[in-house]
Order: sequence, then C-alpha cells, then structure tokens
Amino acid sequence: MQNYKDLKVWAKAHNFTLEVYKATENFPKTETYGITNQLRRAAASIPANISEGCGKNTKPDFANFLNIAMGSSNESEYFLLLSKDLGYLSTENYETLIKDINEIKAMLIGLIAKVRG
Repeated sequence: MQNYKDLKVWAKAHNFTLEVYKATENFPKTETYGITNQLRRAAASIPANISEGCGKNTKPDFANFLNIAMGSSNESEYFLLLSKDLGYLSTENYETLIKDINEIKAMLIGLIAKVRG
C-alpha cells in the first residue's frame, strides 16, 4: 500500500521505542523477563504493526493493523505507569514517555479515521 517510513506516526513510534529501550536499561535485573521485556515488546509492537499494515493490500487490513498498534500503545502506557509506580522510572522520564505515547495514540486515531474514511 505505502512505505511505512513515510508515515509520521511510524517515525514517532520508532523513536518512542528507542527511548523505551534506553529508559529500561537500568531496570532491575530481576525484571529482565518481566516488565523490561513486556514494555519493550509492547513499544516495539507499535511501529512493527504500522509497518506490517502498510504492506497489506486493502484499507480494512491496514486499519486492522493500526488498531493492533493502538492496543500496543495502551499496553505500553500501562507498563510505563507500573514502572513509575514501582520506582523504576523517574517522574520526569515517565512524563516524557507518556506525552510521547499520547501523541502516538492521537496520531493513530487520526490515521485510522482517515483509512476507514
């Protein structure tokens, strides 16, 4: 359908994923297979599903993958909150990442509406 790298939401989601990886580098080693892994997977799932959807041939298929990306955005948001509440993320880092994920969610909502048009 289109090149995913041309989508601003994909670029924002990719950068968000990079920031999540940086933010989780110092999480406790006991969380390597817990929150660290889950948050990283949820974050990476956002741009991955956007890119996969761009390779589909129909708008409904693309919209479906955008919806999956939205679900991963919500999952990321929860794991950020949990990480902050457990003391793994500073309030400042949390607020920056939450701002980013909320922007991504807004962009996804707009793109989904446009694709379903």
